[in-house]
Amino acid sequence: MDEFAFARVVHVLGVVLWIGGVAMVTTVLIPAMAQMRSASERTEFFARIEGRFAPQARFVTLLVGLSGFYMVHFLNAWSRFAELGFWWMHAMVLVWLIFTLMLFVVEPLVLRKQAPKTAQHDAEKTFRRMRRMHWILLGLSLVTIAGAVAGSHGWMLSGE
Repeated sequence: MDEFAFARVVHVLGVVLWIGGVAMVTTVLIPAMAQMRSASERTEFFARIEGRFAPQARFVTLLVGLSGFYMVHFLNAWSRFAELGFWWMHAMVLVWLIFTLMLFVVEPLVLRKQAPKTAQHDAEKTFRRMRRMHWILLGLSLVTIAGAVAGSHGWMLSGE
């Protein structure tokens, strides 16, 4: 198997683990949390799950970023970022950047310190905001994946 094929395999498997995990959290765990009786029960449950998922998500987002960069470099496809027809490449970078910032900067440096105070102050509002953000990020991720698969197989916006 050549290096490019290996990079694509790593990239796709990374996206499956990463966005699949986001989908599981968004569509299964958060609705289950909504059924919990107290905000403290919700907070404890989410902290346990997040403590196991965050390291996996950090690792696979790094793999996805590195493999994506390698493939663009290998193909010398930088010019695609200047063409609207390759919108999905911009979307992939945007989604990756949002999650990378969330996983490596916002969550450990801001939310981890702020969450206990915010959760105690207005637990329901915090939970609704978290649920809404997960749905927005999952939707953006799924649109990006669909666009990337379609675009990489020749289905372009301009009908090419």
